Amino acid sequence: MVMPDHLCPFGLKSKALLERQGFEVIDHPLRSREETDAFMEDQGVETTPQTFINGERVGGYDDLRVHFGIDPPKEERSDTSYTPVIAIFSVAALLALALSWHQYQTFLTLRAAEWFVSLSMTFLAMQKLQDVEGFSLMFLNYDLLARRWVRYSTLYPFAEAAAGILMTAGALIWLASPIALFIGSVGAVSIAKAVYLEGRSLKCACVGGGSSVPLGFVSMTESLMMVLMGIWMPLKMLLL
Repeated sequence: MVMPDHLCPFGLKSKALLERQGFEVIDHPLRSREETDAFMEDQGVETTPQTFINGERVGGYDDLRVHFGIDPPKEERSDTSYTPVIAIFSVAALLALALSWHQYQTFLTLRAAEWFVSLSMTFLAMQKLQDVEGFSLMFLNYDLLARRWVRYSTLYPFAEAAAGILMTAGALIWLASPIALFIGSVGAVSIAKAVYLEGRSLKCACVGGGSSVPLGFVSMTESLMMVLMGIWMPLKMLLL
């Protein structure tokens, strides 16, 4: 569809994909709603764009990706994805290394490890804060404290963000550490009970209400990181 107020993004992506695969593309833009409706009725389809290779219809952009083996067929796809978590931890690690280099002219410092955890906490909290209501509904499926005090499910992402930001700054550790230790401990116990004792199959609320990450290793890692930071940061102040 190529209209004054709309240029179909899937059409652009389909064309670019075909060209990357070495095809010469003959483009037939649909320039009005009437023309689009007539095309869909004629072809018996519900969406555009539609790709034809050697006169044979392949389908839309998703079908094209399947055709070239980029994605598996829809019925074979898993509803589980670790991509958001990998992205968060990877960016947090790179930022921690960048901050370490900026401050100490070396990557391998204890502060870099601390920044990695605190930045990860902050990024994970930001994911939850995008849809606090959606997060709380998923969180209530397994968190023991939230089930007894529902308000906790909406306060949790704010507490995690506050602890992460303060620990990144190295400020008000007397406040940030107890928060991290408390919510991390409750989270670890809740996850252990739901997953490892009861064997329940749930989605993790760690990256927000729309998460496709299974409850288990990732969510337990998040909670244990907060517990360790809650213990380590005040201990470091006493030791140093």
